[in-house]
Amino acid sequence: MVRRIDVTGSDGVRLAAWEFADPPKERTEGERAPGVLLLHGLMGRASHWASTTRWLAERHRAVGLDQRGHGRSEKPAEGPYTREAYVADAEAAIEQLGLAPVTVVGHSMGALTAWQLAAKRPDLVRALVICDMRASALGAASQREWEDWFTSWPVPFATLSDVRKWFGEDDPWVERPNPARGDFFAEVMAERADGWRPVFSRRQMLRSRATWVYDAHWEELAQVRCPALVLRGLDGELGRAEAQEMVRVLPRGQYAEVADAGHLVHYDQPEGWRAAVEPFLEEFSEEPRNDREPVST
Repeated sequence: MVRRIDVTGSDGVRLAAWEFADPPKERTEGERAPGVLLLHGLMGRASHWASTTRWLAERHRAVGLDQRGHGRSEKPAEGPYTREAYVADAEAAIEQLGLAPVTVVGHSMGALTAWQLAAKRPDLVRALVICDMRASALGAASQREWEDWFTSWPVPFATLSDVRKWFGEDDPWVERPNPARGDFFAEVMAERADGWRPVFSRRQMLRSRATWVYDAHWEELAQVRCPALVLRGLDGELGRAEAQEMVRVLPRGQYAEVADAGHLVHYDQPEGWRAAVEPFLEEFSEEPRNDREPVST
């Protein structure tokens, strides 16, 4: 079962939320499964969480959100693609979907959105999973590297096989063949008259990235009061020293790592990802949400 749910984000932007599996049935009248909201990273889409939501759905109501500018959500030409807009969109989705108090699972940019939301609205967030996102500033050189990388893409691609090969093997950023990376990017391509192109605007992605890449985000991380798991792939972008410092800064932080995984942890090693995340979710999502009004006596 795949179900799309339309959500209205900040400034009226239309967002697409997705359930990729049926949630558990209510155990008693008015008692619902705990909610999980999954936020993809820059250039991603909710479908990248499909395999995760299927095992989550055994105990949780798991919803993936196509963030503004991504997937099937609206891509306003002038944005805004600010941190405030992304956080407000996630806030709106949680409230409109009735997920609170929710566990937010975020990858890369989605993880930053998750901890900024938890700092802003602690009443909405029960727990966090922060996957391969740095709290330190990346700087101007990083942004220039991304600009050059986007320019190097040989678009349009003639076939999806060409997409998989370039991003999995030929991309100069790939150190060794990575089929999972090729599959990841194949999911964010759409066929046009001249071939396969990304479903997002690379210009908009750079604008989005520019709103967080120059700044550090330690202060907001320290404001997170809920339990938070900082998770990294051993070959990812978040180094062990920085990840452990993030755990130290978080009032209720925990640490996990997944072997043989790069930045796309949940895509590279889905079994290792589940083994690292599931115990944390079970520990902090045990209490069911109860919508029943208190009975006066």
